[in-house]
This record gives sequence, structure tokens and C-alpha cells, in this order.
Amino acid sequence: MFDTPGEKRISRGYAYAKEAYATLGVDTDTVLKKLAAIPVSLHCWQGDDVGGFENLSAASGGGIQATGNYPGKAGTPDELRQDAEKALSLIPGRHRFNIHAMYAETGGKKVERDALEPGHFQNWVDWAKDKGLGIDFNPTCFGHPKADDGFTLAHYDAGIRNFWIDHCIACRKIGAAIGKALGVPCVTNLWIPDGYKDVPVDRYRSREILQGALDVVFEEEIDPACNLDAVESKLFGIGSESCVVGSHEFYMGYALTRNKLLCLDAGHFHPTEVISDKISSVLLFLDEILLHVSRGVRWDSDHVVTLTDELRAIAEEIVRNDFLNRVHIGLDFFDASINRIAAWVIGTRSMIKALMIALLEPTAHLRELEQAANYTARLALLEELKTLPFGAVWDYYCLSSNVPPAGAWMHDVMDYEKQVLANRG
Repeated sequence: MFDTPGEKRISRGYAYAKEAYATLGVDTDTVLKKLAAIPVSLHCWQGDDVGGFENLSAASGGGIQATGNYPGKAGTPDELRQDAEKALSLIPGRHRFNIHAMYAETGGKKVERDALEPGHFQNWVDWAKDKGLGIDFNPTCFGHPKADDGFTLAHYDAGIRNFWIDHCIACRKIGAAIGKALGVPCVTNLWIPDGYKDVPVDRYRSREILQGALDVVFEEEIDPACNLDAVESKLFGIGSESCVVGSHEFYMGYALTRNKLLCLDAGHFHPTEVISDKISSVLLFLDEILLHVSRGVRWDSDHVVTLTDELRAIAEEIVRNDFLNRVHIGLDFFDASINRIAAWVIGTRSMIKALMIALLEPTAHLRELEQAANYTARLALLEELKTLPFGAVWDYYCLSSNVPPAGAWMHDVMDYEKQVLANRG
């Protein structure tokens, strides 16, 4: 199958790893087939530093800020799609692409967010069809003059609030049209920045207003075969350090009572709080959830995903409990200090690698040990698994998927930087 010396070395390494995992009752070929069927949703905003294509003058980004000025940022929809294609060519498997409303293509005409229509995203749909991708969607309730004071759906001013209600309603219709066109559901995730920089007096009223606004947004029933609604919480944001109206408790209650997907963002909680522990709890009560996999560093929530203990724990919770059909895995980070395509590749490959490591685990045997209260053997086996040759399985998976293994993909990224990114203004 593999002809070059490097490919032959990877093939030999895989044969050894296959035998090692077989002693634990794990069939690596079956694992890789299962892994290939798991989509990860790549977020468009890593490619242009959460800029979008509106060119609006807004004082507030709603707590959204990418730091750095690495050359070669995508400045047009075509450039962004070109960069995404390059990233996807270096990532094994078939995946999804996640876009925000501010990435609409309006033909140079000014179209307000509450007037956006499916046609403004037709180029994205055509591209996704051509590349065999699914698409996910998001209202953009930040980076707009009507969000400059930090409030949208929870605004006391009914006029501003209704503008954002109409925007979110329009986005649900866009998501449904995307899902219908592609034949797979579009997950439309709603996040708002609303909150207070200093300590508020009446949190209850703000949350009551938000609840009412959301009920209007979700009033129209949409076929879940086309669109799935998700709501996303946050602990704090820039400019909302003291109180975010859409807290975890608020949205968990809303999702439970309104039958919505709950979005758990790995960077939206206290620095010592992890979402891996939440997955099994919320899925006792909800049919499906959405994950925004990120990497928090102290109080900054959106660093490029790497193969951390928490990322592995997230993947383990999904795999061990057979939640792969109930958890929608999306990424959410933005780093402008490094090559943006490399950031996409590093983060996505790390997520897939974590899923692979979890799939390579002899879960049934570990569960038997736990249920027998043999915690000594459980701990010993979990530690032994850490040094098994999953890297050899990963390299083989990459080659079998026609993408570069290990660090070889960086050569492609650097060539692309020289040939394409360096020529952008």
C-alpha cells in the first residue's frame, strides 16, 4: 500500500501497534473506520480574526478580540474559502464548516442583519456541496453599533431588542435553508454578549427579558431535519466581568424546558472548571448537545486546541458513553499571532487525535473493573494505556486518508504561505 521508505516505516509501526492493542481486545482497523465517520465543525472565524465582511463601524466587539497580526489574513470570502480548503486538505476525515452571519455575501450592498436571507449565503452552500461539507451557522450579536452598550436580546430598549430578535429569527431561517440544501441538519447556535461590567442590581429582570426574547426567536417550529437550535452560555466577557445574563444555569434551564441543544464551550467557565464533567450530566436530560471545543488560558477562553488532559477527557466522555450521535463537536478559537491555517490544522487534528485515543481504549473491560470495585486494576490499566503506540495508529490513519502524517503537514502550510499568503495585501 505504501511505497516510500517513510510510508513503509509507518506501515511497520502500525502493524506493531495493531498487535499491541489487539492484546487488549481492541481492533485498530475498526477504530479507524469509526473515527473516519466523526465530523468536526471548523469555525470560519479563525481564518480572518473574527472580522467578517460587513465593514461596520462598531465601538464594541462584544468581548471578541483576536490578538496578533500574522501576515496573510483572508480579506474576502473567496480567500477565506481557499484557506479553509487548504486546512481541510491536511486534516483526515470529512468534516463541517461553521459560519457566522457577518460572513454574508451581499454583492457590495448594505444589508442590515435583521434583513439577511438565505441567498446571502448561497456561495457558502455551493462551496460546501462541492467539497462534501456540512455547514453550521450562528447569529452575530456583536461587533455592531446596536450592540455597542453590551446588550442585545436582553436590552431594556424594546426597539434595539426587537432588532436582535429579528436578526436571530432570520438566522434560524438561513440555517434551515442551509440544512435543506445540503441534506444534513445545520446547527444554529445562539450566543449573545449581554452583561454588566460592574455589579448589577436586578439580574432577575435582565434574565426575564432574555427569556421572553428567546421565546419569540424560537416561536416558529423548524424541521429538525434541516435546523437544530443551540444556546450557549458564558461565565464572563470583556465588558461583562460582573454578570453575563446568559449564564450556564440560565441556558441549561432554557434548553431543558424548550427542548434546545445546550452548547458547552470549553473556554466559557471558571479556569478550574471543565466541561468534560458536565457532558454525562446534561445528556441525562437532553437528547443532544453542542460542544465548542476551545482552550482556556487563565481568563482568556479561545486559544488553539492542543492535546491536553482536558481535551482527552472530553473525547473520553463522548466515546465511553457512546454519545457520538448525541454530541455535535465544533471548534472555537482564534489566534492571529500564528499562521491561521496552521491553527486550524493543529486544533482540528488534536480534536480528532483525542477521539482516536479514546476509541483505542478497552472501555468494556475498564467498565467491568469499575463495576467490580477493582479500582486498583482500573488505575493500573489506565496508566498503561498512556504509553501504548497511539502515535503509530495516528500516522497510519493520516496516510490512509491521503493527508500528511506527523509534522509533515507543516511543509505544505509553509509552501502555501510563501505562494499565497505572502502575496496578500
